[in-house]
Amino acid sequence: QVQLVESGGGLVQPGGSLRLSCDASGTVFSIYHMGWYRQAPGKQRELVAGITNGGITNYADSVKGRFTISRDNDKNTVYLQMNSLKPEDTAVYYCNVVAGTGRYWGQGTQVTVSS
Repeated sequence: QVQLVESGGGLVQPGGSLRLSCDASGTVFSIYHMGWYRQAPGKQRELVAGITNGGITNYADSVKGRFTISRDNDKNTVYLQMNSLKPEDTAVYYCNVVAGTGRYWGQGTQVTVSS
């Protein structure tokens, strides 16, 4: 089992920045992919960014050039640096890991972009 705890969400003005963090604990040795998803009201959950153990990243087209995913394998933490935020980035952001023992989700953290 893997437990995930997210932090870093909040209210920010358009054009601002936030950094999300997700700390993993438990059977972390079996994790091979970490990522962030988001879900806006009335919409399906969508992948924002992902990163493999080897550091290969992928991003949704809507966030390319603005968001950066990174991970600290020593701390078992994945980050999402979000710059140039737009109102359409408003959503609940969820940390996700894929491990040998299954797929796990964090509890979600709200990001609101509004003036």
